[in-house]
Amino acid sequence: MVYFGFYGVNIFVIFKRMDEILVVILAGGAGDRLSVLSAERAKPAVPFGGKFRIIDFTLSNCVNSGLYYVAVLTQYRPRSLGEHIGIGKPWDLDRRKGGIELLQPHIDAVGGFWYRGTADAVYHNIRFIASRGLPYTLILSGDHIYKMNYKSLFQHFIDRDADLVVSAIEVDQSEISRFGIIVPDEKGRVVEFKEKPKQAETRLASMGVYIFKTDVLMKVVSECVESGGYDFGKDVIPYMLEKGYSVYVYNFKGYWRDVGTVYSLWRANMDLIEEPPRFNLNDSLWPVYTNSFGLPPVKLGVEARIERCVMGGGAIIEGLVRRSVIHQGAIVHKGAQVEDSVIMDGTIVGPKAIVKRTIVDKKTVIGEGARVGLSDEQIDNEEIQHLLGEGLTLIGKNVRVTPGAVVGINCLIYPGTGEEVIGNFVRSGSTIRPQRLKVSR
Repeated sequence: MVYFGFYGVNIFVIFKRMDEILVVILAGGAGDRLSVLSAERAKPAVPFGGKFRIIDFTLSNCVNSGLYYVAVLTQYRPRSLGEHIGIGKPWDLDRRKGGIELLQPHIDAVGGFWYRGTADAVYHNIRFIASRGLPYTLILSGDHIYKMNYKSLFQHFIDRDADLVVSAIEVDQSEISRFGIIVPDEKGRVVEFKEKPKQAETRLASMGVYIFKTDVLMKVVSECVESGGYDFGKDVIPYMLEKGYSVYVYNFKGYWRDVGTVYSLWRANMDLIEEPPRFNLNDSLWPVYTNSFGLPPVKLGVEARIERCVMGGGAIIEGLVRRSVIHQGAIVHKGAQVEDSVIMDGTIVGPKAIVKRTIVDKKTVIGEGARVGLSDEQIDNEEIQHLLGEGLTLIGKNVRVTPGAVVGINCLIYPGTGEEVIGNFVRSGSTIRPQRLKVSR
């Protein structure tokens, strides 16, 4: 679900105080619910919106808010994310004072292992946090799509002399079981925090945005992790409430979407092309920065027809594209039709091919005359019913769809799958994997 409102600046915030905040972005999640889209990359590195990566929105929120001390905690398949962020130049984070650092799990004198949760990730970087000597720490997730001025959040925090402020947004009743739910009193002080309850007194869901006094953060995280509690929502926040810490809620009134599932990622992309767009990328007051590659402009052929689309640089359109997001360098050939779909970087949709309600990852080829996402059958995916049951089809990176093939709805095709495996017909709800190479002995 998506939510709206004003994300504007609180004019009473003193801009200089923003350099008292260290930002820690949690970007190590495997993103299992994104299936093959996160098979070879961390969730924050998944492409979005024609030219961006998901983490671009959190990083842009930081620099637009005047925050320049940033640490990104990585873990799962960090190479793509690391290459994208680099030294932080697109976000003006390649600077002497401040800047960005990518921190990975490591072994030290007391040992080391993979992070066991969000709080555990922070715990294993406490020395880094302490070394920065900043009085406040802002904890963010690297896998949400939203625009937020953290100055307003910081002002809210300072005004209440809080130990912790949790940013929250109202969600639909049906969404409650997906989030940590906050119960505040009439003054906004949190009196109860329920992690993914079936029912709750409020619909205020935690956004995974926390601002702490740094000394409090280090103390409570250490106490929780050392007693077996590894997550902020499940362990740290309830612990702070039990111990009587000052915890308040900040009611966010802007667009925010958790893109942790295949459907929510597709829906967020579709939000960009509604009239008016639910999430506006053409906002000069709050730009979204990314690592761009000097691609040429979009090229439209003589027979190109376009309706409500977002397109990245270098895309070539010679066919029909409706209500879709076409990423950088993608090609839609003559006679092809793409509708209600997300076509990622460098993917080719061949002549006379049809693609509907499908997410196609990078560098895939949809063969000439192939039909993808078309079927009258309503069959959930045989392996991941909870992720592919909305009529979407999902195709991984470097796939080759056979010319003339028919691929139904709710299908999942793994990265690297070739024509010899896909064949001429993929029934709705099917999962297709590439053939394993036989190793000669």
